[in-house]
Amino acid sequence: MCPNITMTFFLLTGFPGLEAAHHWISIPFFAIYVCILLGNGTLLYVLKNDGSLHEPMYYFLALLAGTDVMVTLTTMPTVMGVLWVNHREITHGACFLQAYIIHSLSIVESGILLAMAYDRFIAIRNPLRYNSILTNYRVMKIGLGVVMRGFLSLLPPILPLFWFPYCHSQVLSHAFCLHQDVMKLACADITFNRLYPVILVALTFFLDAVIIFFSYILILKTVMSVASGEEQAKALNTCVSHISCVLVFYITAIGLTFIHRFGKHAPHVVHVTMSYVYFLFPPFMNPIIYSIKTKQIQRSIVHLFSGHGRA
Repeated sequence: MCPNITMTFFLLTGFPGLEAAHHWISIPFFAIYVCILLGNGTLLYVLKNDGSLHEPMYYFLALLAGTDVMVTLTTMPTVMGVLWVNHREITHGACFLQAYIIHSLSIVESGILLAMAYDRFIAIRNPLRYNSILTNYRVMKIGLGVVMRGFLSLLPPILPLFWFPYCHSQVLSHAFCLHQDVMKLACADITFNRLYPVILVALTFFLDAVIIFFSYILILKTVMSVASGEEQAKALNTCVSHISCVLVFYITAIGLTFIHRFGKHAPHVVHVTMSYVYFLFPPFMNPIIYSIKTKQIQRSIVHLFSGHGRA
């Protein structure tokens, strides 16, 4: 029997046991958030204003950068609120909305990486038909499909959260809301909410990763059939940035999964830290990877800042 429910909010948690150091911990967090916004913002600005970058590969990259900005803007207010001023309260509605956006964007990012793999697959396996296959209209449809898959697939587990009664502890384990945290506080049958995410992860993250892996096997097979070593290196170089982003995203996701599944006896701070790594490391690294490994973007960024310098 559930007790009377009077609380209409949850309590967010920073780093348990390190509350006295929250002000110091906030400094690197704020610096990382600013770097993510500046890095991805610069990337979006360059991709929009440089006509030579108006190609399918860069359209998908713009979608990736936009997704990273949205993840940052979704988590930053509550994280910095907890670390700066110990503002821990969050209303149920705001919490469910934050969880919905965070999880949806994770699936969107996985879908974008899959779309980028498809782009590289067509560019290397069928270069003569690249422009006729990946038209602007088709790129727009793929992008819309990826976004809709992410946001529609998360509705079934998120909507029940609005009518679940909450009569257990009101304390969440992070400084932002996650579905798996919230559902554990419900005083209701959460079987569906436990099973659905497992199936969803298998049909999105896992399936996307498998398809990306096999697409690169076919890409590698095609590249190896090219006679010239110089042409092989040039073809593979166009894939290096994407492969790096794929590894960053899926390695952090696998690391977080392993910690949750097999690190039950690890200190809670380890679980919390891995969650932050998962949500912050890919958005932080993606613009750096593409700025370093893609010469066209590198030239555009140098031109942008040198132009400002002359002004």
